[in-house]
Amino acid sequence: MTETKKSLKRTLIGKVVSDKRAKTVTVLVERRVKHALYGKIVGKSSKYHAHDEQGEYHMGDVIEITESRPISKTKSWVATRLVEKAVVV
Repeated sequence: MTETKKSLKRTLIGKVVSDKRAKTVTVLVERRVKHALYGKIVGKSSKYHAHDEQGEYHMGDVIEITESRPISKTKSWVATRLVEKAVVV
């Protein structure tokens, strides 16, 4: 019986806000949560450093990142796929 195993690694989707470092992109992940006391929907965001071996992702791209082993002091995510290419104006 061949079953596909569900990955235990977390995946997030966010926008690349910096691609200036070698083999690293900074990804901004935004989420909307309900405030615990007041019940209002509030936008929260987090930045993650993700490993980009080929340097294929650039500013404005929407990408998927997957949790991995620590690659450096601040980098424990890997860029896995391009969701949406940045619009060139």
